[in-house]
Amino acid sequence: MEYADTALPIMRELREILVPQWGNARARYKPGPMQSMVTDSDMVAERHVASRLHELYPDIVFVGEEGDGDRSARRFWLMDPIDGTVQFVNGEPECTSMLALIEEGQVRFSVIYDFLNDAMYWAERGKGAYREHERLAASRVADLKDARVIGEVRREKEENLRLIEKLEGMTQFVRSKVAGWEFIQVACGAYDARICFDPYGYDYDFAPGSLLVSEAGGTVVNMSGRGYDYRDTNFYAGSSHLARYFTSAMLFPTASIQ
Repeated sequence: MEYADTALPIMRELREILVPQWGNARARYKPGPMQSMVTDSDMVAERHVASRLHELYPDIVFVGEEGDGDRSARRFWLMDPIDGTVQFVNGEPECTSMLALIEEGQVRFSVIYDFLNDAMYWAERGKGAYREHERLAASRVADLKDARVIGEVRREKEENLRLIEKLEGMTQFVRSKVAGWEFIQVACGAYDARICFDPYGYDYDFAPGSLLVSEAGGTVVNMSGRGYDYRDTNFYAGSSHLARYFTSAMLFPTASIQ
């Protein structure tokens, strides 16, 4: 497990950088229509990991939320230095640091680091998902009405609000707050599924968690039902027994996504 042996210690170094700033960091808004929040801690954490990974893997490109990078490379690291910046600034616990290795269009390795609790969640394709060294197991719930489902659905569109109402009537539906923390809950079986439909997030928000859930025994599939491509941010991740409900064209009319 080459990447686990090297990348996990590097990610753990972020604890010393981020914990002292939790609840104390000053935020500013990045330019653009989404007005997303960023702190100096985001920048410091991303530069630290990029530098350390480059020392070990100089041939692998680095792509970060704050610094961008070349997504056309055959292999590249993809990082979200603080997932849940709002929670980080407010001193709330659901913030993590996330990293994925993309290789020829697939997520090969991923990490979601709960730096507040010093808990490392990671997965390698074909080798399982773990909390430190403990194997993770996703939910096997099959009954839709009993399913605890987290949903990230853009709420500015009327048709999406109708979809949320439908999901609230069909499942024990919870509206998403923070992707990384929620993927951990799904991979551990605390929640049964997480769905993204016309979401707010980007590839760095979802790629690490997608591998964690699939390697924990869950199903990860795009809403089209035709496999999973991390670049398509409309997808289901969770209990294999529920996936068929969330790839239905009647429930998710993918043609309406802008």
